[in-house]
Amino acid sequence: MYVKVCGLKTVDAVHAAVDAGADAIGVVMNENSPRAASADVAKTVVDAARQAGGDRLDIVLVVNDKPAAEAASLAADLGFTVLQLHGRRYAAEDFAAASKVFGTLWRATSLAHDPPLDVGAYGERRLLLDAPKPGSGERWDLSGLADLGLSGEWLLAGGLNPDNVADAIAQARPWGVDVSSGVESAPGVKDLDAIARFIAAAKEA
Repeated sequence: MYVKVCGLKTVDAVHAAVDAGADAIGVVMNENSPRAASADVAKTVVDAARQAGGDRLDIVLVVNDKPAAEAASLAADLGFTVLQLHGRRYAAEDFAAASKVFGTLWRATSLAHDPPLDVGAYGERRLLLDAPKPGSGERWDLSGLADLGLSGEWLLAGGLNPDNVADAIAQARPWGVDVSSGVESAPGVKDLDAIARFIAAAKEA
């Protein structure tokens, strides 16, 4: 099971995730998020992730409020390996614009937005399905996901934590999972023990 831990802002959190076996870490640069990182913080996290995880680790910039091409330039400048364009503001033409600047794109969306569910529909490498309110930590109804016929490299997000991730995987059958608020002691503050427990539970599911 592929595991991404998102919303990291400290070197300690990077090491906790990498040591526990995370496949990807994410840095959020949305101005309206409690997990928002400045460019300096993002660069520190990226450098730590490169040192700790080497080439095996995907280092993801997550944005939902920047023009796609601008976000792509930012991802390249800061040394990210993946750009995740998150939300309904990004259409196929935005992914096309970003792809001219940056190589590896992910698309993150919610079923509430009635998106195309084919992985790669906008040229992205991976698709992330989030809760109707991204970043809220709210649980959502997973019962019908297995019947949607999703295939390929798609990640489940939204309301996951160390105690429920195994059940969520059993219900939805994703290729991977993504967690942020579910491993926090307060909004934007990562709990290092919870990170390790989440990754272990997901990998064992």
